[in-house]
Amino acid sequence: MNKQILNHFKINDPILYSYALQIGLSSIKRDSPKNYFFRLCREIICQQLSDRAGEAIFNRFQKLFSNQIIVPSDILSISHEKLRASGMSNAKARYVKNLADSVTKRELNFSSFHSLADIEIVKELTKVKGIGSWTAEMFLMFVLGRENIFSHGDLGLKKGIIKVYKLKKDPTKKQVEKIISQWSPYKTYGSRILWASLEL
Repeated sequence: MNKQILNHFKINDPILYSYALQIGLSSIKRDSPKNYFFRLCREIICQQLSDRAGEAIFNRFQKLFSNQIIVPSDILSISHEKLRASGMSNAKARYVKNLADSVTKRELNFSSFHSLADIEIVKELTKVKGIGSWTAEMFLMFVLGRENIFSHGDLGLKKGIIKVYKLKKDPTKKQVEKIISQWSPYKTYGSRILWASLEL
């Protein structure tokens, strides 16, 4: 984590800063646009699963493709039953086809993402059935490398806030907003500190 970001937390949120010193996060990186479709498929398949279970299903899914390169047109040609056989649910098999269909028809245009604001990208992604706010926010954080993202729907982040700020019960959204407003424009770094704090 660069000194500017660390100093921001030191000034604005000393509590989180103390955890940042222990964790020492690296810089956030943006993935290549050629991987956007692949990464979204992975997010859809792995959502609401443990890391291990999600990875196992995604690996079987990837083996359905020539050279394990996931292409929208190939997904559309694979039967629902074959997708299900990889281990994904009925809903997720439909969702990856929805995504492939949207990309093939250019209803979802990744090439425009670099010029769109965070909220506009969430709006575009959530037009695809199977992609909700949480998946869109994870995409912004881990694929696009956007630095000012927080996901209110993420259970780990809520647990992190309870732990770091020593809360006795689940915080309201208003309480969370009050805390994370101090992190702007580095909410993604704050989120990563919260996730990492659960491992300490």
